Amino acid sequence: MSDFQIDPVKYGQLWQKVEAMEGELFEIRKDLKELVALANKSRGGFWMGMAIVSAISGFISFIAGWYHGK
Repeated sequence: MSDFQIDPVKYGQLWQKVEAMEGELFEIRKDLKELVALANKSRGGFWMGMAIVSAISGFISFIAGWYHGK
């Protein structure tokens, strides 16, 4: 047989560390879900800003081309 013995104190400490890490992992998952939701919400604003800037730059290019053509 094997002489391997499990120390109950060290096993308890290890078990406590695992439970603490599970709690931290749960918090990290919750925070990550909030970050993904925030990124998805801001994505629409980003594309609207891109459309507005594109329209403004197109208008400025039109005016500059029209003025330069005279």
